[in-house]
Amino acid sequence: MHIVIMGCGRVGSTLAHILEDGGHSVSIIDRDPQAFRRLRAGFRGRRVTGVGFDRDVLTEAGVESATAFVAVSSGDNSNIISARVARETFGVDNVVARIYDPRRAEVYQRLGIPTVATVRWTADQIMRRILPEGAEPLWRDPTGTVVLAEAAAHPSWIGTRVVELEERARARVAFINRMGEAVTIGPDTVVQEGDVLHVIAAESDMDRINKVLAAAPEEDD
Repeated sequence: MHIVIMGCGRVGSTLAHILEDGGHSVSIIDRDPQAFRRLRAGFRGRRVTGVGFDRDVLTEAGVESATAFVAVSSGDNSNIISARVARETFGVDNVVARIYDPRRAEVYQRLGIPTVATVRWTADQIMRRILPEGAEPLWRDPTGTVVLAEAAAHPSWIGTRVVELEERARARVAFINRMGEAVTIGPDTVVQEGDVLHVIAAESDMDRINKVLAAAPEEDD
């Protein structure tokens, strides 16, 4: 695949190297030609000086044949504008923009522009470790309606078949994290000690689901 990256900072240069090592062709854009010094000496990709929302710059970077476009410069506005130009002008479906302001990230996510909010992401990862039942979801669909979230189950659920738990909680368990491994759900899969359930549901329904799973089965009427 051909991938265009805007921003040759630490993230952009690291991503460029990983993608190239994976056999992909890469073009990287930065307005500062000195930024390309972060690229290793043997980097074979194209270096393009300019801004990522300039159509001529994008064309020079090969965006017309790109499978994906990634905007990871230091500016929120530049990232989101570049991502929109890549998608709306050049028809690149797979775009991602890094956004520092989490409020903006949520807005653009709802508009269908996938975003990575670095500060928010780090905070969410910590929250999932210390307060898993109250953390932000692992994934949210572009409309903001459906989420994939971790759910803690009361110890009394241990030994219960997951399909029975789903019926009781009126929820769908996408998979279980069991001792660091992802376990898919089968008809005979049972909840074991230490399991972390990953539930996919409407975000508006997650409070109810968490309350059901946090209580012993016999306590839920």
